[in-house]
Amino acid sequence: MAAEFDLVIRGGTVVDGTGGALQEADIAISGGKIAAIGQFAGSGAEEIDARGRIVTPGFVDVHTHYDGQAIWAEEMSPSSSHGVTTAVMGNCGVGFAPCRQEDHDMLINVMEGVEDIPGVVMAEGLPWNWETFPEYLDVVAAGKRDIDVAAYLPHSPLRVYAMGERGARREPATSEDLARMRQLSREAMQAGALGFATSRLSIHKTADGGSIPTFQADVDELREICAGMADAGTGTLQIVLDAFVGWDKEYPIIDDLMRSSGRPATFTLASGNEGPPRWRGVLDMMAQSKAHGGQVTAQIMPRPIGLIGGLELSVHPFIMCPSWQKIAALPLDQKVAAMRDPELRRALLSETPEPGHPFNALARNWKWMYALDNPPNYAPPPEASFAAIAEARGVSPEEVIYDRFLDTDGKGFFLAALGNYENGKLDSAHEMLVHPDCVPALGDGGAHYGAICDASYSTFLLTHWVRDGVDNKIGLADAVHMLSAKAARAVGLNDRGVLRVGAKADVNVINLDALTLHLPEIVHDLPAGGRRLDQKATGYEATIVSGAIIRRHDQSTGARPGALVRGAQAA
Repeated sequence: MAAEFDLVIRGGTVVDGTGGALQEADIAISGGKIAAIGQFAGSGAEEIDARGRIVTPGFVDVHTHYDGQAIWAEEMSPSSSHGVTTAVMGNCGVGFAPCRQEDHDMLINVMEGVEDIPGVVMAEGLPWNWETFPEYLDVVAAGKRDIDVAAYLPHSPLRVYAMGERGARREPATSEDLARMRQLSREAMQAGALGFATSRLSIHKTADGGSIPTFQADVDELREICAGMADAGTGTLQIVLDAFVGWDKEYPIIDDLMRSSGRPATFTLASGNEGPPRWRGVLDMMAQSKAHGGQVTAQIMPRPIGLIGGLELSVHPFIMCPSWQKIAALPLDQKVAAMRDPELRRALLSETPEPGHPFNALARNWKWMYALDNPPNYAPPPEASFAAIAEARGVSPEEVIYDRFLDTDGKGFFLAALGNYENGKLDSAHEMLVHPDCVPALGDGGAHYGAICDASYSTFLLTHWVRDGVDNKIGLADAVHMLSAKAARAVGLNDRGVLRVGAKADVNVINLDALTLHLPEIVHDLPAGGRRLDQKATGYEATIVSGAIIRRHDQSTGARPGALVRGAQAA
């Protein structure tokens, strides 16, 4: 007898993404859609035994930077290793389209500085066989990949495309420039952009240390671009505000743009580690926005926002010391051998680092720096900080991390917790995560290849907050809702994130008891042999995209059903 369904997942605990009650049920899939949920006799051409496992919708990561990786690679890792079946790219206003040939180097310079993607990787990995944003989307749509991707129209390339060198130099836009950007915004939305993304963050710098083209762009310019979304009748504004200026000054920009365009908005929010909890005031401002008809969502990292540092990575405490330049180009084993020399040790421990990328200054904030070992602890106690260890030993923090590098033959990583770790706890992150207008995000997959590896946050949320949580525990149904339907709806992707008959068959089968997050590792699989941080998990027994199994028992199957999602989607 012929199989009735393409795939049947048998006997799992279904967590349907709505936040509702769990149920033991079978799920049948046909033609890339969910055909039945319940108990039924019909067989599948392929079946998965999910007894003792949870069955969830595929997760939606609304903040990634796979703009380049979606061109040169087929696997959107690390995200697809952690149950993510849809990734939204183009965040923070950086990307590769629209772009004239003469502006390629400028966009590479921006992306290298803001997102820590080596210039040679982009120069060799991108064919640049597009100019307009619709043409870029067509190139993405033609490629093969494991998961779905959607893309924002990024502000930096848009500004330079409309204004040329004046845009790169951050000159004010003329009325003609504004009209051009509005037209291009409308065309991008009509071609399938999910929305428009921009950044006002002062620490977003180009590779040569300059400000990005969008920094301090006039609000009139943002209004006109958002008006292009209004003209098209679709699109979400994604914005990174400059919290260093102050939320009272920056947040009203979101209200302004929502009122003028009628479009929804989403933005990055985090707590500081010290000082007053200013983020609570932001939640209050969001409530006022909603009361006046605005639709706004804050994106929250479920663990400390931070950097991973090490001698083989982009960030470590000695990288800007003058004496480091003597050994910077050496292979790792020769670096470590040189560091064992007492004279070099004295120099590196005593020198004041030279100015450089802001990340390197943050890699000396000893109170919030911790060893990162296997399994990685993203919620370490205060006494584990390098500052506390140094005080206990009666040495300097520089000596503590120097010795760690030597003791690990240069392979030891550290975590610099820059935010969301208020008073050494994750209480603030929890309070934001469970807020009705916040979603887990900020994985940054496809970027910060040598300094950040946060695309694993879904696995952390399920282990730390759900399975292992003692204080501030998050229920399984709520956590899955956050990772799937709630995240999808925040950016207008209403066709995914739930398990119901007729829905897109993006599904995870997870052994929650065995789910384990592993230490990030350095791999060299980028174009031109570039290195990046990757992070694996065990416990994802199957990940399914549009009915096709892309991963089985934490390994890729080679299936490539991923598609470009063109714009907002109806339920």
